Order: sequence, then C-alpha cells, then structure tokens
Amino acid sequence: MSELDIQIAVEEGAWPPEERLRAASERVLFAAARFLAREEGQPFPEKGAPEVSLVFTSDEDIRSINAEWRGQDKPTNVLSFPAFPLTPGKVPGPMLGDIIFAEETLVREAAELGKSFDDHLTHLMVHGFLHLFGYDHMEDGEAEKMEGLETRILAELGLSDPYGDEPG
Repeated sequence: MSELDIQIAVEEGAWPPEERLRAASERVLFAAARFLAREEGQPFPEKGAPEVSLVFTSDEDIRSINAEWRGQDKPTNVLSFPAFPLTPGKVPGPMLGDIIFAEETLVREAAELGKSFDDHLTHLMVHGFLHLFGYDHMEDGEAEKMEGLETRILAELGLSDPYGDEPG
C-alpha cells in the first residue's frame, strides 16, 4: 500500500498543536488504511498516495456545514465528504475526501463517555475515514459492518470497543 497524503487545516477551536494532530492522524489513518488493505481486501492505487484532508474546527462551523449539506441545523462530532462515491472494496482515487471535526462536541462527548480526548479523536478519525471508503451506518446491516471494522481497527491501536457495554 502506498502512504496517505494527509492535509491538515486547523480553522477554529482550542485544538492541540498541528504537529500533535499530524502525528495522531498519521498513526491512526495509516493503521486504518493498512487494516482495510489487509482485512477487507481494500485495494490502493499502485502509484501515488491518496490524499485525505482533515479539518479541525468549531461547533459553529460544523453546524453550518451540517445544515447546508445534510439539512441538520446542529453541530455534530465529525462529518465526512468523500471526493467520489466509493463502494467498499474499490480502488480509491487520488483524493479520498474531507473529514471535518468539531472541537467542542468532541470534548463534551469524551467527558460524557469517560474517555480521553485523544482516544475519542482516534475513534472519530477511524469513523470518518471509513465513510470515505463507502462504509455507512444508516441501516442495521451497514452499521454492524462499519462498527465491527471500527472496533477491530481501534483494537489494533490499543483502544477498547467504543460500542461495547458502558462500565457500570
């Protein structure tokens, strides 16, 4: 597998320094890409590195994007915009797409879940990345498949199942 070309833009919010975000995104997305290539037979281009753009912004910015593109006038934790429709198992193009993260929602959810910021961001990176490869969770069968992939990728990164039972 060729590497990924990860572009990072920190637009709004109290995000960690860009160097920390870059190191995290390379660790997480390279692991996810290797997993997809190995376990899912997800082919990668023979030449060149597919590009993925990560945008780190605020709840207000993601609320506006969510309203415009999904008709939901509220913030969300992560949005993914594939550059091209991609069916799981097909070769991606030179541009995978954009993944946008909302800082305030991510911080709030991490606290509510009792997880570290880094662990929750890792989960959302994997989640958003899978969307770029055509995986979805709108229907039960799709959700089961996507959540299973997330869980297995996160396990390789040393994290627990985000969909498992909550500690009691």
